[in-house]
This record gives sequence, structure tokens and C-alpha cells, in this order.
Amino acid sequence: MEEEYKKLVTKIKHYNPNPNLELVSKAWEFAKLAHYGQERLSGDPTISHPLAVTHILADWKLDSISIASGLLHDTIEDCGIKKEELVDEFGEDVANLVDGVTDISKLKLRGSKDEEFVDNLRKMLLVMAKDLRVVFVRLADRLHNMRTLEFLSEEKQKRIARETLEVFAPLAERLGIGEVKSELEDLAFPYVYPDEYKKVSELSKPQYKKAEDHIKKMKRVLHKKLGIQGIRAKIHSRKKHLYSLWRKLERSEINWDFEKIQDIVALRILVETVENCYTALGIVHNTYKPVPQIAISDFISQPKPNGYRSIHTKVFGPGDRIVEVQIATFEMYEENEYGLASHWYYSLMKSGKASDKVVERGFFAPTEKINWVKQLVDWQKKEADSDEFIRAVKFDALAERIFVFSPKGDVFDLPINASPVDYAFAVHTDLGAYIKAAKVNGKMIPLSYKLKSSDVVEIIKSKEKRKPSHDWLEFVVTTEARREIEKHLRKEGLKS
Repeated sequence: MEEEYKKLVTKIKHYNPNPNLELVSKAWEFAKLAHYGQERLSGDPTISHPLAVTHILADWKLDSISIASGLLHDTIEDCGIKKEELVDEFGEDVANLVDGVTDISKLKLRGSKDEEFVDNLRKMLLVMAKDLRVVFVRLADRLHNMRTLEFLSEEKQKRIARETLEVFAPLAERLGIGEVKSELEDLAFPYVYPDEYKKVSELSKPQYKKAEDHIKKMKRVLHKKLGIQGIRAKIHSRKKHLYSLWRKLERSEINWDFEKIQDIVALRILVETVENCYTALGIVHNTYKPVPQIAISDFISQPKPNGYRSIHTKVFGPGDRIVEVQIATFEMYEENEYGLASHWYYSLMKSGKASDKVVERGFFAPTEKINWVKQLVDWQKKEADSDEFIRAVKFDALAERIFVFSPKGDVFDLPINASPVDYAFAVHTDLGAYIKAAKVNGKMIPLSYKLKSSDVVEIIKSKEKRKPSHDWLEFVVTTEARREIEKHLRKEGLKS
């Protein structure tokens, strides 16, 4: 264990020039003593779990308060330590974080619609709104527990895995931690859907191999051409994760036809500057013919609402196989993988103030990237009805996301199955009162049309305000659209 702790310290020093190692060391000694003699079901000493959790937090480049809290996160729940003891030893910030993690660890989010679930979900959202670091420690805790899930009973495995798919993986996505979201899904997949997992695992192996062979040829060619232009680049392939692949194969328009999945293995190009990203895009398009009628998704000039930045394009690779190419800077890649967890680090490094003293004043996160957390808290205050709150969280806030564009290129984050009506209310609540018709990618479509990622959506406005149709409630999925439509219909009901 001591060797692993030394590796942790080395890892922290690598990204944080001014860590509070005295605090971290004190937390390590305290946690070892608190967990002394305890063992996990695997037979490993219990202290191995908080140490593993803290390694994950260090991978996300979090501050020393988060690191210390990771080491101590089970001491209240498992060791009988009082919060007041942690305040005396480590101060209010660490004690509040550990207490917050303890509180949400007790909440069982089983996916049922009973009052207990709703109440627990509300409590978790309130904790999140106070300090997002609580959620990062909880996510790291869940990630390590999922990696060691085989030691639990079958009943617990299924419950924890389903909860992970329903709550924690979507939560990781909303926080912009893409790699964590994917790993959580893949770890839960075989426990929740064992037959489907086995099927997609076996059928995908030759498809991955075939795609990788095509990518290898492209990597060699593009490395050479980027080098000629003096661009230092790292090019690697990104395999589509199994759970995500299964979800895509299940779509009616795909129907298990692997040839229709163009990103089973994508090509990722990492460069040093934003200018190099666009130069690399030109080189890719000059080397491999872009796929017609598939627009470039430029999430650098217009980042996704969760902070994701990259350029996506599709080209005809060797053998005329369609390949997705993603282009980003090294810094963007780090932020895309670790999302808001790493945001404070990069922002403070740029300002030359990367120290824990700055972070101790409160977890830094840009307001626009955590608006959805505040929106959730707002919903939980307004939605007295449990079923409505469940709908708001499961089918809107924590649903799988798509990203669509306005005609001007603005990016909008919507839940899967969103319609042009949902889009209109997302742009502005007032726009929903002027919906006459809608276009997607320049073509007229019904208002019930299910939008897909990268669609360009245009609302054809009427000259005067129109009454929302009651039929819209049959297909809208966002809480905002549903609330506004119902509000207008209630007004009409009062008038009649």
C-alpha cells in the first residue's frame, strides 16, 4: 500500500505545482488507522479502496482537498468517525466534502418510482448544487466499485449495475467526463444485459479488426503529411465502446448491420494549437474525400454545452470505407476526457494561479457548464408530483444526449428523441409560441420528427402567436417544452 501511496504523491506533483501534501499525508495516515484490520470481500485490505479512488481523482487532476476527501470518504460511514472529528483534524472543507459523499452514498437510486427514490434524488441534487466535488468523489468511488463488482452477490451486482446505467453514467456524461461515462456503461453492461453483451462481444470482434486495419493505413499517410507541414501530431484510433455500439446496433435504421456504423473505430488526431486543428482538417480532406451531404461538426468554434471541443468529419478511407475523424488539441482531449473535473486545473494554470489555496475558496466551474445542475434543483422545487419529477430527470436531464445546430451554427444540447418543438422551447420559450413549421437540414419535416445529432434545425415562424397544440404533448420530451405547453393549455382552459 505504501508504494501505491508514493505513486499517488508522484502523480499529484506531476500536475499540481503547489499541492498541499501535508494535508494529503495527514489524510492517508488517518485513513489507514481508521480502516485498520478491515477487509473487502475480495480479501484486500479496505484501505486499498479509498487509495484506488484517490488515484482516480488524481487522474482527473483534482485539488488536494478532493484528494484528501477521497482518502477519507468512507471513514464516517464505515469507521464510526464523526464529522466533528474531521473538522478538528482537517478543517470544514474536507469535513463537508466527506460528509456530503457519505450522505449521497446512503441514497439508493434503484430506478423505482416510489417516494423514497424521488426523495433521495432530490437530496443528491441539492448536495451537487453546493459543491460538485462531492459528485466527483462519488463517481470515482462508483467507478472503482464497478471494477471490483465480481466479488458481490448476484442480486447486488444487478442492482448496482442498473443504478450505474440509469444514474451514474449519464451523470458522468453531463459533467463532461466522457471516458468515465463509457467505462461505467461497459462495466455495467454484462450484469444488466448478459445475453446482449455476449452477442455484441462476439459479433464485433471481426468488425473491430477490419476497421483497425483500415485505420492503420490512414495513420501512416496522415502522420507523414502533417509532418511535412511541420505539425507535431499524435494519431490514434478510438474503438466504439461495447455498450454504445449495442445501443446503436439496436436502432431500427441500423438493425445490426455493422456496415452502417461508420464510427466503430474512429481516427483521433491530436495537435498543439487550434490553428493546427483546422490545418489538419484541410490535410485530411485533401487526402481523403469527404463524405457528401454530411456536414463537418465543428465543436471547437461552437463547443457542446458540457464543454466538449473537437472537430468531427467523415471521409472515404482506404477501400472506400467511411471513417469518422476527430481533431482536437492535446488540452481539449484532456478536458473532453475529464470534463469539469479538469476545468479548474487548466483555467488556473493559464492564469498562473494553480494552487490549492485558490481552489479552497470553492470548486471552480464555469456557470454555463453547470446550469443544468441549477435547473435540476429548480425542477425539484417546482415538481411536486413524483412522476413528473422522475420524467424530468430520467427522460430529460439524465437521458442520452444529442447535439443539434441552429441555422447560425449555435449548438443545443437536447435529450434523445427530442423534436423540433423541444428545440424551439430550448432556443427561447417565446419561440415556442410562434411555431408554424420546421426544417431539418433544409428539408420540411413534421413537428413530431425525432432529431438526430448534427441536425441543423430551423423553425418557420408564424407572424402572430399561435396556440400550442395538445398533440405536442404526445411527442415532446423536454421538461421545459412540456411545462410551457401545459401552461398555455391551462390558460386556454380558463378562458373557455
